[in-house]
Amino acid sequence: MRIAKSIFVRPGSNVTYGTVAIALSFFVFAYSSRFGQPSILLYYALWFPLVMIDYRNVLGSYQKQLWLFAFGVFTCLSIFWSVVPSVSARAAIQYMTHIFCALVAMRTLDIRTLARGAIAGTGIVLIYSILFGYYAYDPIDGTYSFVGAFDSKNQLGFYASIGIYFAFTAVFVLGERRIWMLGAGIAGLLSAYCLLASQSATSVLTTGLVVVLCASLRVILYLSPKQRKRLFVTAAVSGVVLVVAGVYGGAVDVVLGAFGKDSTLTGRTYLWQQGIAAAQQNLFFGVGYQAYWVQGFSEPERLWDEFFIASRAGFHFHNTYIETAVENGLIGVFLLASILLTAFIGHISRFLSDIRNDESYILLGVATLLLIRSFVEIDILNPYHVGSFLFYFTAGKLSMRARARVNASLPASDDRIQFATPVNWEPRTGQ
Repeated sequence: MRIAKSIFVRPGSNVTYGTVAIALSFFVFAYSSRFGQPSILLYYALWFPLVMIDYRNVLGSYQKQLWLFAFGVFTCLSIFWSVVPSVSARAAIQYMTHIFCALVAMRTLDIRTLARGAIAGTGIVLIYSILFGYYAYDPIDGTYSFVGAFDSKNQLGFYASIGIYFAFTAVFVLGERRIWMLGAGIAGLLSAYCLLASQSATSVLTTGLVVVLCASLRVILYLSPKQRKRLFVTAAVSGVVLVVAGVYGGAVDVVLGAFGKDSTLTGRTYLWQQGIAAAQQNLFFGVGYQAYWVQGFSEPERLWDEFFIASRAGFHFHNTYIETAVENGLIGVFLLASILLTAFIGHISRFLSDIRNDESYILLGVATLLLIRSFVEIDILNPYHVGSFLFYFTAGKLSMRARARVNASLPASDDRIQFATPVNWEPRTGQ
């Protein structure tokens, strides 16, 4: 029995497997806390076996990808100075394996497969939340909001943001039609409903900004690369001026007021102050990866009590850089921010320089979404999180360009998985 390797590992030829794998991964990221270890094992089972099928193409040249592991390696090193080494060791190993899976997905999937998987995955996640979700009372702002099957309305809002963005790009960037156009429409409607029901100001604002950005960039496609760069620089400078003017003109308070928020961002400014104070105690190295929010420690116990977190878990400083500074110090902040900025700037450069690059077009929107949310959430900091998966997928695609050009010029080879009868796997050699 002969099964082509391409149906598993070749970008463009593995659409079915890749779509299912991404969709199931999204579901695991959303509800691993509910389904426990079996769901995590399923996630690993989707990506690790691809290495055994075609390790050369799946792993690629990791010399070009070492920068992607910089922050992950540092989390592992933090075990040596962590105030709770066992917690840091477990979390760091999980984060490193999560990075590995994201990079395997990056090397084996093209952008269309990612978009289809994201549409299917967010659709399943949101349907599950609608069927089994609930409304929760927020003691900080005194309102009820739909949190779905999550513990936080912001997480539900994040999945809704992803659903809307990929539904939009699938139709208007990738030109999906028929069944996937219908699927994008259904996922988009589900996402819009959950986004409004969650009342997450962060998700509503970031989704609107990214979709507007994506639509605006479509105009640039009609220009030459040289003209694009000029227009982009002009628009970027004008945007910065308008934002600064809006901040000093009181536009921020108006926007927050429209969502029922005040200038304290429902207590986040106070939380940021506490985080900065905690970071200053271990300025360069931090207390260890995920070693701050540990039950029994006085400071997290105090903050849990002040913010009415009865579960004493799942809380953070609502800022990626402050959270990282507390756990991994300024060195960790530098390493993580470098990867995020490289992903953002790298895809801007590719989009402006290439005649047509749908991959960077879409991934630029993903990087922008993660960059904006990094100031109010910690989407890229934890393992088994859709934000960190998309983060490393997006950044990793920047390491694929040169190799993709070489492979495109090579003739197709007979790359099939060999099976004897009965089905006993016999790996071929010399490939």
